[in-house]
Amino acid sequence: MSYTYKYPKPSVTVDCVVFGLDDAQKLKVMLIQRRNEPFRDKWALPGGFVELDESIDVAAARELEEETGIENVFLEQLYTFGEVNRDPRDRVISIAYYALVNIGEYTVQARSDAKNAEWFPVEQLPSLAFDHDHILNVAKRRLKGKLRYQPIGFELLPTEFTLTQLQRLYETVLEQKLDKRNFRNKILKMKLLIDTGEMQVGVSHRPAKLYQFDEARYLELKQDGFSFEL
Repeated sequence: MSYTYKYPKPSVTVDCVVFGLDDAQKLKVMLIQRRNEPFRDKWALPGGFVELDESIDVAAARELEEETGIENVFLEQLYTFGEVNRDPRDRVISIAYYALVNIGEYTVQARSDAKNAEWFPVEQLPSLAFDHDHILNVAKRRLKGKLRYQPIGFELLPTEFTLTQLQRLYETVLEQKLDKRNFRNKILKMKLLIDTGEMQVGVSHRPAKLYQFDEARYLELKQDGFSFEL
């Protein structure tokens, strides 16, 4: 026998903030152009309503794949947004997620409720639907803060990268210039990078060493109380 609550039920949605880094080391975010009202033709974060028979984690992954073609990425809960008038259709509470990906590893294809899907530089965004500008700003602050104490930045890079690429990633996200010598000393002393023994190819300047992030080593050190901090 089902139980009937006397309280009204708000609708629940999920929104996905997916950050990516392009070949020019520009930080970008995935946006979709809405096909339907409200805010038809406006740009927005990928997302949609949670079905009654699915978890919010599953809903977030499903909506991202349905609207952009991006799948099999790690989504982490960001924050819950529940301002009363944030959606003109109804009382809607949204659980936002964020993810970090290497743009070159994913093919984007707009589908479902999305008319278009594109990567936009975070400093050159169009006007966004709903309160998605606020959600994006919260995600940017989270990314900046977490980048300093967890090695999440490696998700934005190719599997093999140079120390220059790694430093530029941090400078791009943190929006500040870092001392080259200090940065390299810090990251190399952590012993979290694997020297592949390979060098860059197809570059006009002097080729640099290629490294990989040693995730297994990081997890092992973390169990012993290691603290990642840059």
